[in-house]
Amino acid sequence: MKMRLRSRLFASFFAALAASAWIALWSWDAWPYARYLHHASWSELPGVGPICRAVPGASITLAASLHSLAWLLMIAAMMLPTAFPLFDNFRRMAVSHRRRHTLIALLIAGYAAAWAAFGLVAHGFDAALHLLVERSTTLLTEGWLIGAAIVALAGVYQFSTLKHRCLDKCRSPLMFITEHWHGRNPRRESFLLGVSHGVFCIGCCWALMLLMFAIGTGSVGWMLALGATMAAEKNLRLGKFIGKPLGIALLVWSAWIIVWNARIVDH
Repeated sequence: MKMRLRSRLFASFFAALAASAWIALWSWDAWPYARYLHHASWSELPGVGPICRAVPGASITLAASLHSLAWLLMIAAMMLPTAFPLFDNFRRMAVSHRRRHTLIALLIAGYAAAWAAFGLVAHGFDAALHLLVERSTTLLTEGWLIGAAIVALAGVYQFSTLKHRCLDKCRSPLMFITEHWHGRNPRRESFLLGVSHGVFCIGCCWALMLLMFAIGTGSVGWMLALGATMAAEKNLRLGKFIGKPLGIALLVWSAWIIVWNARIVDH
């Protein structure tokens, strides 16, 4: 009975954490400054702009910090629910440990740290891409080419061996824990376990996450759809049958973008 109560409390806590992140994102999207969740300059935000102009280098530092905060909020909403089986299995394993709450917190922190690092790389790539577009007349007028390429990349990656290897790790949380947990240094191992699982999670989801940069990182509707798709692909029994149809759908979508825009150009 006590174990069931703990399981329910943990599941409720996790659901509340994810729900809070979704509510925050929805509120942000309804806020007058919702565009700052997209590609707008953070330096234009009231209260931030004066600091950026007064302090040398503050623009880059603040932009990186605020983008990271927005990214972590998206990760909490989209990716933490997909990794719930790992956290729940680890909680069961550490139930008798006197510092179990600290270990669980370190596990979640490690997972978030892996995704935060990916977020910095992704935003850097996004910034470089925008700089390239500004310097290229072709890309500036034919921006849809980038969108079509990102969608096609996500579609092709659905069939890759690397994605399926990473998915196998994510689909076997208990086995993953036993492979990476030895109990010699609980705090360190908890954090590294979270990082390791985060890396494999990135390995199976990074291409789908890049769709956010093609669609718009502030689109709550698309975030819900992508989050639900990744959760189903990783955790449901039918998840193994989602990958290829999704890959085909993405490739068809990419082809449609090309055909549609080529048609407009011809006319």
